[in-house]
Amino acid sequence: MAPSTPLLTVRGSEGLYMVNGPPHFTESTLFPRESGKNCKVYTFSKDGTLFAWGNGEKINVTNVTNKGLLHSFDLPKAVCLEFSPKNTVLATWQPYTTSKDGTAGIPNLQLYDVKTDETVCARNVNNEVHFFENNNFNTIANKLHLQKINDFVLSPGPQPYKVAVYVPGSKGAPSFVRLYQYPNFDGPHAALANKSFFKADKVTMLWNKKATAVLVIASTDVDKTGASYYGEQTLHYIAANGESAVVQLPKNGPIYDVVWNSSSTEFCAVYGFMPAKATIFNLKCDPVFDFGTGPRNAAYYSPHGHILVLAGFGNLRGQMEVWDVKNYKLISKPVASDSTYFAWCPDGEHILTATCAPRLRVNNGYKIWHYTGSVLHKYDVPSNGELWQVSWQPFLDGIFPVKAITYQAVPSDVPSEEPKVATAYRPPALRNKPVTNSKLHEEEPPQNMKPQAGNDKPLSKTALKNQRKHEAKKAAKQEARNEKSPDLATTPAPQSTPRNTVSQSTSGDPEIDKKIKNLKKNKQQLGNS
Repeated sequence: MAPSTPLLTVRGSEGLYMVNGPPHFTESTLFPRESGKNCKVYTFSKDGTLFAWGNGEKINVTNVTNKGLLHSFDLPKAVCLEFSPKNTVLATWQPYTTSKDGTAGIPNLQLYDVKTDETVCARNVNNEVHFFENNNFNTIANKLHLQKINDFVLSPGPQPYKVAVYVPGSKGAPSFVRLYQYPNFDGPHAALANKSFFKADKVTMLWNKKATAVLVIASTDVDKTGASYYGEQTLHYIAANGESAVVQLPKNGPIYDVVWNSSSTEFCAVYGFMPAKATIFNLKCDPVFDFGTGPRNAAYYSPHGHILVLAGFGNLRGQMEVWDVKNYKLISKPVASDSTYFAWCPDGEHILTATCAPRLRVNNGYKIWHYTGSVLHKYDVPSNGELWQVSWQPFLDGIFPVKAITYQAVPSDVPSEEPKVATAYRPPALRNKPVTNSKLHEEEPPQNMKPQAGNDKPLSKTALKNQRKHEAKKAAKQEARNEKSPDLATTPAPQSTPRNTVSQSTSGDPEIDKKIKNLKKNKQQLGNS
């Protein structure tokens, strides 16, 4: 039986409703539209079968496949919803409030049991991580105690469960991240791995899908060198087998994005001052492929991991590069201008980009693309309306089979639009003069598109310096010969001498030329005395 098409959920000033995915793009009858502007939040379960939303009065939970309302909770102020990984618990959150007389308010985090199959839940409380089992929140099953623990992340997937914890440094001591296997927390050798580092005010910890390793982005609030307004970032790799390393990034500057491939065997980093570099690394932290530089600040692997999108959103123009990362071949280069949201469809073939409020309050809408660059569906919100949120219905891994990659753009009924290219500002005095085609930055091509250098390899700084010294000595000797034999000085140079060869009396280095001039001057003074 073929898998069903993922639904698209849309929330905005026109209400909350669902749209059938490709190729139909019609409004779905599985979910009746919630009209009005009171819908503040919605979420799917991890397998896409359950859907919860708030309409300003209640939080409702429905089964998407059979359209049955399962639960309804009286929570008019809830603004955050999240299903547990096994879809058994719904967590709701609302702002905490107290009464006017100062008495304590009611608890603002609620956990609702929609099934009974969850194993472990954890929370950070005063230098400890408390673990609860089997949805029993009255009894703490296990504790992980570390002084000044700041953050933790549970590993995804099945048992054995692992947890990564972060403790910030203080009084000259470094910060560190440790990996543990639940529930083995006691003893000096309980940690699976430990990585300490300086220059970390905060960290982001990213488990891979198989829970075999964690990538840690360590950030400082201030760059003491003054090179970046956004502070400094470093990237660290920590494996559950105890291995760890600093990921060496060839270009200085911020780390914009780091993502794991679904295979858990490689990851992509986007980094460096604009134009940013993008590089794929293996589990030894060695670079596998360098995509060169470009206007990008994000990376997105497809659900099957065989396609990678490098994109530049936010203050960039929405340029995307779609790559086949098995053969490292460029598939397409679409442009999604003014996009504030990007998501792969679970089928691994389609892409969603959207312009949402409040990030941008004009030109709101969304587009469905094929990865070959064709726009298959487009929806523009009316000028007096807003789009607040749009997302795909999730599916479990393995539901959609991997298909062979195609490089030819698929046909589409949506007329193609040429991206608007903003012209550079020209002062009035230059507007009637020819435009000079100059760039602030020269972009570096991907490694498989660079021209073959042959034997003309660029010299290193040391080799270049040594070459200049050698040329200076040669020029000084030749000058001495000319003074002893004036006839040699008038001998014409051979016609085969290249035009760009450095003249015999100069080395090309001003400092060395100055020394040569002083030596000649001293020799003349000695000869005249």
